[in-house]
Amino acid sequence: MALIKQIEINDEFITLGQLLKITDHIGSGGEARAFLAVHEIYVNSEKEQRRGRKLYRGDQIRIESEVYQIC
Repeated sequence: MALIKQIEINDEFITLGQLLKITDHIGSGGEARAFLAVHEIYVNSEKEQRRGRKLYRGDQIRIESEVYQIC
């Protein structure tokens, strides 16, 4: 099982596109759509392709072999 990396947020939520930037998977928000088109991402075990998907505390996100949890 992969180590879960904690992502602390100060707001009520962040978007999936913001998470991709925070975790250095993309360099700018404009790259999110292309990244999502070629990589499998799961939010709470459900496949997700919307860069605007809101992520709240407690959500778990798997990007390839890496796992993140919003806290």
